[in-house]
Amino acid sequence: MILTIDIGNTNITFGCHDRTKNTFTARMSTDRAKTADQYGAEMLQILSLYRANLNDISDAAISSVVPELTEVIERAAKKITKKTPLVVGPGVKCGLNIKIDNPAQLGADLVCSAVGAAEKYPLPCLVLDLGTATKISVIDDDGSFLGCSISPGVVISMNALSNGTSLLPSLYFDKPQTAIGTNTVKSMQAGIVLGNAAMLDGMCEKIEKELKKTAATIVATGGVAERIIPYCERDIILDPDLIFDGMMSIYNKNRTNKR
Repeated sequence: MILTIDIGNTNITFGCHDRTKNTFTARMSTDRAKTADQYGAEMLQILSLYRANLNDISDAAISSVVPELTEVIERAAKKITKKTPLVVGPGVKCGLNIKIDNPAQLGADLVCSAVGAAEKYPLPCLVLDLGTATKISVIDDDGSFLGCSISPGVVISMNALSNGTSLLPSLYFDKPQTAIGTNTVKSMQAGIVLGNAAMLDGMCEKIEKELKKTAATIVATGGVAERIIPYCERDIILDPDLIFDGMMSIYNKNRTNKR
């Protein structure tokens, strides 16, 4: 099995991939102050929680959008696997034709999710990644990455609304019944959940107009996708392991000694 790790600004998500699927997915809070030993110990505890056999973990792959933690997690993973992990980034073969102004600037998370989508789903494809930021990536008919849109994430927006206003409370996710809230909490839930769902529907429509074609697939991933996607009008596939599937594809393209 391969230890797959996605380092995000809010959470570090990781699991063990058996080359067909992730056997489990776990999350740790991103803490820039922790050392490699602390992260390693925490990962070992979680691996034990999921009853993962360390002897079965032969290597690791890492995707990171937090540069100051990349080397820290790399050292933590090396302590667990006794191997130097593959870190997705410039110089690593991904098989993706990246058609943006500076391909080297494309985040590793977007690379992995795009590779996963291009291999798993009919094209053209829109990939909705609902994490710290909400990102919509566009993969064309031939598997080329054309670009993306980036907007504040659902949780960032929710926290900004609560923290920046005196009368609006902190909010928890719940199922909004209507778009017209009859009290403060219901109104905020309607705006956050239904508002973000409507934004995703609208952005997908605008992107399709620019492409002059309809997306064959729209797939969603990320920490809050399951909270928002059910309220979208579009037919959207939820795929929480998309980034790990793409990471494994990239791993296999670069590590010739397939363990």
